[in-house]
Amino acid sequence: MASSNSLLSEMQFLCPICLDVFTRPVSTPCGHNFCMSCITCYWNDTPVCQCPICKETFEKRPDLKVNTFISELASQFMSLQVTDAHIWSADQQKASCGGAVLCDICTNTKQEAVKSCLECQTSYCDVHLEPHHRATGLKRHTLVDPLASLENMICKEHTRLLMLFCKNDQVLLCDVCAISRHVNHDVISMQQAYKEMKALLGDTEAKVQQMIQERLQKVQAMNESVKQSVTETKDVIANGVQDLTTLVSEIQKSQKELVKVMEEKQKEAEEQADEFISGMKQEITELQKTMMKLRELKQTEDQLCFLQSFPNSSLLPHTMDLSTFSFNRHAEIQHIRKSLSKSVSELKMLLNKMNTEIQKFSDDTDVSNNTMLRYMQQFEVDIVLDPDTAHPLLTLSDDGKQVKYSMGSGLWGIQNLNPNMFTEHLAVLGQRGFSSCRFYFEVFVGGKTEWCLGVATASVQRRGALVRGPGCGLWAIWFLEDKFETFSSPNVPVHFGKPERIGVFVDYNGGQIYFYDRQTATLIYCFTECFFTEELYPYFNPCDNEYGSNLDPLIIVPVSRME
Repeated sequence: MASSNSLLSEMQFLCPICLDVFTRPVSTPCGHNFCMSCITCYWNDTPVCQCPICKETFEKRPDLKVNTFISELASQFMSLQVTDAHIWSADQQKASCGGAVLCDICTNTKQEAVKSCLECQTSYCDVHLEPHHRATGLKRHTLVDPLASLENMICKEHTRLLMLFCKNDQVLLCDVCAISRHVNHDVISMQQAYKEMKALLGDTEAKVQQMIQERLQKVQAMNESVKQSVTETKDVIANGVQDLTTLVSEIQKSQKELVKVMEEKQKEAEEQADEFISGMKQEITELQKTMMKLRELKQTEDQLCFLQSFPNSSLLPHTMDLSTFSFNRHAEIQHIRKSLSKSVSELKMLLNKMNTEIQKFSDDTDVSNNTMLRYMQQFEVDIVLDPDTAHPLLTLSDDGKQVKYSMGSGLWGIQNLNPNMFTEHLAVLGQRGFSSCRFYFEVFVGGKTEWCLGVATASVQRRGALVRGPGCGLWAIWFLEDKFETFSSPNVPVHFGKPERIGVFVDYNGGQIYFYDRQTATLIYCFTECFFTEELYPYFNPCDNEYGSNLDPLIIVPVSRME
């Protein structure tokens, strides 16, 4: 295969983007080389035209042409690779397939071997095998059909053919090894071991293929989710920008209106004040004239003249009633100032709340879980328990929101026998089934030491014991003292803790079921890639007292929204 120099050449012919040998190579102005399609796609997906290697930015997108020199070198390199790979493949095939085993003694033209001697560890043709038939010492040697790589088929300790396999120690054995050191071990023939291991490889290959398919499906689902997320993110940005732009426009409009109204009111007040002042000045002039006349009249000593000059009408001129006029512009300004300040403060509070929500969204997983829970809670449904499905040892509250184990007696009475009831599991279903939708409900479990909660199909087995395994028609988590396991996989813990309130979310079409610790917004477990073909009913099992006092009920509670 390739030498170190070839490896260096191979590195030089790899495109930095696709990591494969150049196809239609082009060179950027900064001197780096890429496949034409790779650099074109890269620039199509980035807002700035720059080199992926050195990050040099180009104001104008370069008009790239295929570098014929690098293209010819890459073609020659690929030709050498194909030739080397062909030679290597042919040599490997020849070595693996083998063909006829040749005589180890022949010096000129090698003859085909007819036997291999385990003691001599040599293969012989008819001519060179003749001493083993004639010589007394050689007659005792063990002859077998011709074997390639004979030295690898012989036990180094006993010089016997390796024909057995120890499954305990995973080693090849000769018959002496099996008798002396592997008496109590599981020893089988090499042929049987070969078949079993081939079968194991087949099973493993099938599992690997299944794992590949599962991961491909996950990748596809993730890509679809990313695409959906991109679309939704663009919508949120567009709507948010539009709403905020509209809000800014409304604020600017209010600002202009405020300035306009305040200036108009101020102008009206000034005009009113000017008019009042002008009237007052006129009245002052008239009053001053009146005061002069009164002084002259007062100084008259002649009684006859005084009485003849005394006016018949009022001594005072006509004036404005000052009590009917008020100018309290200061009070109006203070009122509008307080009102405006209150409105602005409320708007600032709303903006701060919005900024807080945006900041929370950019924080850690706990906040993401809170966001996820808030999303799920919008699909809240009203769950009422179905007494016809309840086990005889369970009692239900009158409103169908609580169920507990009562050993045949309790505050709410014993359930009547019904063909739809569970006879083995201490379980009850909800009255309403769901399909082709999303739904969410919450259950208060308090300090119970054991319970089981989830969803079940309408056809779930109700008579006798329900087998715990995939395909049983029940997707549930089972709580035991301080740990969780799924109903379908017993004795396999999936979560630890002791929550008081559980949130259950089902995405029927998406094939997913989530269980959350409602207080801490922690995901307990999620069933994924489920395939539902019938309606799903909420499943409740308060369990018995196997792990201590456990008589408290499971309570379906209204959803309290996440803050």
